[in-house]
Amino acid sequence: MSDAVAKRRSVRAFTAAPVDNALIADVLGRAVRSPSGGNLQPWRLYVLNGEAMARFRAVMEARLAENPIGESPEYDVYPPNLKEPYRTRRFQIGEALYEKLEIPRSDKLARLQWLQSNDRFFGAPAAAFCFTDRIMGKPQWSDLGMLLQTAMLLFEEAGLGTCAQEAWSRWPSTVAEFVGAPAEMMLFCGLAIGHPDTQAAVNTLVAARAPQDEVVSFV
Repeated sequence: MSDAVAKRRSVRAFTAAPVDNALIADVLGRAVRSPSGGNLQPWRLYVLNGEAMARFRAVMEARLAENPIGESPEYDVYPPNLKEPYRTRRFQIGEALYEKLEIPRSDKLARLQWLQSNDRFFGAPAAAFCFTDRIMGKPQWSDLGMLLQTAMLLFEEAGLGTCAQEAWSRWPSTVAEFVGAPAEMMLFCGLAIGHPDTQAAVNTLVAARAPQDEVVSFV
């Protein structure tokens, strides 16, 4: 467990090597043992792989050509007015990412094109979309995080990389329509799944963490 926690990264470049549905099913079948308040289990997962992923990619290319900005998000990924130290942390990880990609701040087009890599799962051959019922509140959203973290660690154990993508909140209608999610379910995020491209510089990024005494207090 300690090794998986230490090794896990947000992978942003994948190889085309396929991932077996049986492996994904096994990991997610164990991940749903994650805790949830009142055992509500407020999650619903839809997996894309193989032919389904190919069809979805075709849909997304058409949507991106029509509207590269996306649809109206159903929630704010970040608070509208971030204060310190959160604003600086977000800025620093963004700049560290673009430094790995060798895309300067002045190259706005290249940065926009890179952002659209989110809409292609960074090349991952498989993915899962995580939905929750619209009646659920903030406590249940934290349950989704526990499920996703458990799944990401189990995929790490299985030799696969992942990237949790709240960027998919920009495409709620497209995703819901494609996977056939009922109207009462709301898209929370996507999870890219595949084999990390070990030659990609972007995958060498290690996000900085605040010093422990800044975030942990013994009373």
